[in-house]
Amino acid sequence: MSQTQNNLLGLPQSELLEFFEGIEEKNYRAKQLMQWIYAKGVYDFNLMTNFNFNLREYLNENCTLGFDDSNRTDFSKDGTVKWLIEKQDQQIIETVFIPEESRGTLCISSQIGCLIDCPFCATGHQGFNRNLKAHEIIGQILVAKESLGPEKRITNVVFMGMGEPLANYPEVIKSIKILNDPQGFNISRRRITVSTSGLVPQLHKLGDEVGVALAISLHAPTNKLRDELVPINRKHPIEDLLDACWLYARKQNLKTVTFEYTMLKGVNDSKEDARELVRLLRGKPAKINLIPFNTFPGVKFESTEAKKINEFRNILLESGIMTITRKTRGEDIQAACGQLSGSVRNLAKKTLREKLKKQMH
Repeated sequence: MSQTQNNLLGLPQSELLEFFEGIEEKNYRAKQLMQWIYAKGVYDFNLMTNFNFNLREYLNENCTLGFDDSNRTDFSKDGTVKWLIEKQDQQIIETVFIPEESRGTLCISSQIGCLIDCPFCATGHQGFNRNLKAHEIIGQILVAKESLGPEKRITNVVFMGMGEPLANYPEVIKSIKILNDPQGFNISRRRITVSTSGLVPQLHKLGDEVGVALAISLHAPTNKLRDELVPINRKHPIEDLLDACWLYARKQNLKTVTFEYTMLKGVNDSKEDARELVRLLRGKPAKINLIPFNTFPGVKFESTEAKKINEFRNILLESGIMTITRKTRGEDIQAACGQLSGSVRNLAKKTLREKLKKQMH
């Protein structure tokens, strides 16, 4: 793609309307283009037969609908599928499809690497290179959709792959609008989930703009421990994060906010840790996902034993907090939660605080 070409793939309908009006075309062209892309899977302007010759010629010269193909597809014995997608700058991101009886969930990436630097996450160990553009985020869905075929439908999309979605706020919002648009992927807002480690200002903005489901990477019941496990907590402590969550739930009329809690042996899995969680979340619209830790090379952590996870869960359940233990999927192809790493040439050379400041402003 030339530097002057405009990739229309990453533009939500409102921006496509502006684009077509800017070249003195009728605004219905925006819906027509989205129908070609998302309903019919056509990415060649020459095949868009309801566009006249002059419009097709202009689009061919000035625009593209390009996205990067998968350079490898891995299949798990449990049905999970992982795509490794190489970008033009030789970076590799990962996208995962998790089939279930009643739904098919696609886990997508929003960054190449991650700035949050959680020590138990493979993505953080890779460092950080850059944010993904909206067309690169949407491209992951198109790669998966074409690979899976009509027999495996994507019903849910979760921003739980590589990166912190709210640190790439503008491009993620564009992507959400395309996912939700009836002319786009037509996925219900409640079937789109944004997972965040706790960028509170962006969380407030998200609550004002879209009504997607929310998942919080909590992983610790106290600020002291969370400062170590999720370093952004030093900037946005648990109290501020939870206040933002409850406000988001009220604004969007959510029944629950999901809290992700990775079970780390001897670190955050004691009965007292469970009781601290109860003190934080009892009586609130909270659901907890306990996640057995999935190991990867070079990490010092181990997963809590199944028996102890059950004991931890029972303390939460007995206190009236909805709690499930997430079933590990795709571990044999390094596609389980916390294992996605891709291949990242780390360009982040500043301190974590400086990098986060740059990302958030």
